Amino acid sequence: MYKSIVIGTGPSGLTAAIYLARANLSPLVIEGMEPGGQLTTTTEVENFPGFPQGILGPELMDNMRKQAERFGAEFRNGWVEEVDFSKRPFKVKITGQAETLEAETVIISTGASARYLGIPGEQENVGRGVSTCATCDGFFFRGKKIIVVGGGDSAMEEASFLTRFASEVTLVHRRDELRASKIMQDRARDNEKVKWALNRTPLEVVTDEKGVKGLKVRNNEADQEEIVEADGVFVAIGHTPNTKFLGGQIETDEHGYIVVKPGTTETNIPGVFACGDVQDTKYRQAITAAGSGCMAAMDCEKFLEGAMVHDWSETLDM
Repeated sequence: MYKSIVIGTGPSGLTAAIYLARANLSPLVIEGMEPGGQLTTTTEVENFPGFPQGILGPELMDNMRKQAERFGAEFRNGWVEEVDFSKRPFKVKITGQAETLEAETVIISTGASARYLGIPGEQENVGRGVSTCATCDGFFFRGKKIIVVGGGDSAMEEASFLTRFASEVTLVHRRDELRASKIMQDRARDNEKVKWALNRTPLEVVTDEKGVKGLKVRNNEADQEEIVEADGVFVAIGHTPNTKFLGGQIETDEHGYIVVKPGTTETNIPGVFACGDVQDTKYRQAITAAGSGCMAAMDCEKFLEGAMVHDWSETLDM
């Protein structure tokens, strides 16, 4: 029986683990088979406070993990395949393990996975010219040409943001019509740095020995292949929150993000909390994820204190 189980790592889960461990709650952190979350795929993080020269993403996550371990957090590898939140103690089942874990509280920090195009040259160049986060990586492309792939509001927003750094931003979309709202489209179209390559299907990220050189696309109207030259490719086709394993037991919005009580990390089930990108549809930054991890741990600690007082009161009544 654990006082608290944290499902997922990344900045939110590891921060929650640090705070829980320092409160002598000895949390168990189930970190999945790819510990550290999306930051482990980032070469350099320059916007996390406290590192004036920047820090490698994997190094930052490793430091946070060691900090949690120092205070007594326990870590276990594996995917959570099933949970039972119908009553306390809550039950957590890890794939391939016969043991069912039990906990008084659970913090969900499983994040949201960026959607990728699934084309050659994409995955192997993530962090090396291919990105899914303009706020994180735009600075590295100052004065360079950039491609943004997507047709929704997030693509328009990222294209407009990247014009602060890039000399030119080309927006590639496989259809000739955009899904983005009119106000977001107008904002992008009014920006003279934004160029358009509509009705073009991405086929391959083109590279050479120095890095990304562009994007091979099919011009659907002309029915021929062409290369859009660029120094970086930003994929902006949305994120998928990692909530499928919850089996519908936690309230989510229409896109699958966990709904929390405003100003807290509380879910619809008392004793279950959510932090980081799994409940954040707006900011999706390492620092905001870490902040919500702190909130989740403090909400969790307060809940446990209340539960302990309640249990003790019942004992006295008997």
